[in-house]
Amino acid sequence: MPRVSRAEAERHRQEVIDHTARLIREQGSDQVSVPRAMAAAGLTHGGFYRHFASKDDLVAQALTAAFTERREAMDRLADDPAPGAPAPQHPSPRAEFLARYLSTLHRDNPGQGCAAAAQAADAARAEPGSPLRSAFTAGLRDLADGFQHLPDAAERESALADLSTMVGALLLARASEDPALSDELLAAARHRLTAPTGPAGPA
Repeated sequence: MPRVSRAEAERHRQEVIDHTARLIREQGSDQVSVPRAMAAAGLTHGGFYRHFASKDDLVAQALTAAFTERREAMDRLADDPAPGAPAPQHPSPRAEFLARYLSTLHRDNPGQGCAAAAQAADAARAEPGSPLRSAFTAGLRDLADGFQHLPDAAERESALADLSTMVGALLLARASEDPALSDELLAAARHRLTAPTGPAGPA
């Protein structure tokens, strides 16, 4: 068979990472085998070890890519929260981020969603120091930093509390089989986090 160019090999590697990032958010890292990850990218299982040291290596890289995707979306919002809208109608970057995060669209599409919500349970069960847990921790730290540094965000303690609320609400909304309750959870978290009095509510 002809040799694959370095550029094509890198493209294949990135395709495997991207597809695996989607799969682990949809199904959990334990449910994604090496053959499934390679097949999702249209590649054969036999080429896996030319790109990755192990399945753990692939999952860690895919998780990092998923967190990076969310952070880049946050940074784009900070630069231009509502492209095309007249300036007075611009929601604040924080409010816009929360509206998108705590939406039914995000709830119903975990494969393109937040890695913190999708992989929290898997990371909690992973051994300390494992590639999965280390990648999750680094990604979560980066997500918290990005949320804190949105132009209108709160101080770090409040930002971490807000992050915990929004991730927890999304997790519970996805876990509920009652559509009405699921919608209520998202709406309640949006209201609490964007109320003028702040996350703590009125005194």
